[in-house]
Amino acid sequence: MPTTPDTAFLRFDHVKKSYDQRTLVVKDFTLDVDDGEFLTLLGPSGSGKSTVLMMLAGFESVTSGDISIRGRSITRTAPYRRNIGVVFQNYALFPHMSIAENLGYPLSVRKLPKAEIDERVVASLALIEMQDFGARFPGQLSGGQRQRVALARALIFEPSMILMDEPLGALDKKLREQMQYEITRLHQKLGFTVVYVTHDQTEALSMSDRIAVFDDGVVQQCAAPAELYERPDNAFVADFIGENNFITGTVDTIEAGIARVRTASGEPILAQAADDIAAGQACRVSVRPEKLFIQPTTHAHDNALSVRFVTRNYIGDFIRYYFELPDGSEVNVKVLNDLAAPELSTNQAASLVWLIKDCFAYPDRTEPAS
Repeated sequence: MPTTPDTAFLRFDHVKKSYDQRTLVVKDFTLDVDDGEFLTLLGPSGSGKSTVLMMLAGFESVTSGDISIRGRSITRTAPYRRNIGVVFQNYALFPHMSIAENLGYPLSVRKLPKAEIDERVVASLALIEMQDFGARFPGQLSGGQRQRVALARALIFEPSMILMDEPLGALDKKLREQMQYEITRLHQKLGFTVVYVTHDQTEALSMSDRIAVFDDGVVQQCAAPAELYERPDNAFVADFIGENNFITGTVDTIEAGIARVRTASGEPILAQAADDIAAGQACRVSVRPEKLFIQPTTHAHDNALSVRFVTRNYIGDFIRYYFELPDGSEVNVKVLNDLAAPELSTNQAASLVWLIKDCFAYPDRTEPAS
């Protein structure tokens, strides 16, 4: 297919995958990716995200549908002919080769002149700020250093895009954060396209231009991090991205996109109505812990809910307060650790308040069908 100006850089067109010809692990995946975009595939284990990446790399076959780059199908193209760099969690560095030899390997198999290989290796070591490590071997490096080398090796042959499959999963928290910054820095500096797989929501939110949230082989929502967090399309996305409280109730009415919900205790609250909810349905109202405020407060609010204080946890930069609703369910509130943080006694009655724009009413899928 000839490339046209409006053709996406990377296109998944109704891609499906089955390993046994009966059960689909990826169900009708369609998505366009822009040149230079950082797209993250996020979801729980077994949701289909890694399978999509492996089909793009050519390590897994496509059951049906098509994958194209710059308007040309690569669905039946051999992996080594796709011009795609891949970074795995286990680094995949050759232990018997020096760092310089590891970096030069993709170029040597492409039969580039030795002088050009040496020049690119020097430039790549400088790019990852490891100029003095070329003579060392992988076993002499830390986990973070090995991952930087793996990334540089994936970039050195100037691929059309970089695929990363849980690349930071083996690192501790501090190293993960350092590598998140390193990958983001290189992406912004060089402008390469990234398709990144992770189950770590914080990682996805901090690094991505867009995030495709997978569940059971289906993309539940694909959007920029702020939109996913602030306006989740359904209860799964709301629950999977960040923290959330869910308050059960029944939708009394829906007017102008606002649902009036009667909670189990009989108190009414107002919430933005999901597209697939209707009056009379059991629902779950989601509201994030940092969007709730404990009365008295100077924050504007539309909703108020009676609760009983249970306990609080000191986290450091914030304090988490736990409350119980009249039906026995739990709600937690995150409050900045400052002079305004309230002091409450166990079993003290309290009121939580929040804005309509910060909560959403979704169908309660846990309820039996009527």
